[in-house]
Amino acid sequence: MRNAVPRVAAIHDLSGFGRTSLTVAIPVLSAMGAQVCPMPTAVLSTHTAGFTGYSFLDLTDQMRLFLDHWQALNLKFDAVYSGFLGSPAQVDIVARCIDMCRVEGGLAVVDPVLGDNGQLEPTMDMEMVQRMRWLVRKADIITPNFTEAALLLDEPYRESISTVDLKDWLRRLTAMGPRVAVITSVPVAGHAGVSSVAAYHSTHDRFWKVDCQYIPAHYPGTGDTFASVLTGSLLQGDSLPIAMDRAVHFVTLGIRATFGHNSPSREGILLERVLDTLRAPVTVSSYELLEDEDRCK
Repeated sequence: MRNAVPRVAAIHDLSGFGRTSLTVAIPVLSAMGAQVCPMPTAVLSTHTAGFTGYSFLDLTDQMRLFLDHWQALNLKFDAVYSGFLGSPAQVDIVARCIDMCRVEGGLAVVDPVLGDNGQLEPTMDMEMVQRMRWLVRKADIITPNFTEAALLLDEPYRESISTVDLKDWLRRLTAMGPRVAVITSVPVAGHAGVSSVAAYHSTHDRFWKVDCQYIPAHYPGTGDTFASVLTGSLLQGDSLPIAMDRAVHFVTLGIRATFGHNSPSREGILLERVLDTLRAPVTVSSYELLEDEDRCK
């Protein structure tokens, strides 16, 4: 039975400074009307992008105790949503949470946090990549960025990709288990610095894309923000393309609100200035069907 207020088990790290992971997922999903129940995977003094010397506490053992207690209470979640994992052993805990604590028909969203810009995150290695390839089998929806999609598929990172190859990547990702694959930060051929979000719904055999407006700045946590808005939107009953659209436009708005202040990029977007917009009704959309290049000429 569904909960009166959608309940989300958010399995991410907690960084004391910087707008990423749980410090993004909790306010975003709460603003979208969901009860967020965090299971921290690690506690860091700051996030890992742009900072050095941060403290890192692996919470694998505590996660097992969390889950044991949740099961004893017979807690059920409308969505189990995972992000940054602190150790390969945590993959089994996430899988167990999906199997044991998700309501019938609920969502399992895996954001396979592994790296960005063609590089692994500082705390990640190829063992984690292998374990993440196993975890995505448990998911309904996965939200890798372009680098993470390449890692999951054992493809070399590239600066551009054709529509035909992108569709092939999306199909292969869903063949790993999830019914929906969403790739963020997809480079747009012939347009340096411009990116798009592309998705494939294998049940409907349909591809979607939303283009992202280019702003010359990079902010950590935008992937977490995107996946959180996407999850919240789907829980509200939106379609996949509308959920993508809402997530892209919210991230873009956050970047624009931040860029004008010239604040340090490593601190993330000024989330607090744009959270209220998540309560607004959908009035515009810009999603498109993803067509092959030769059909668009």
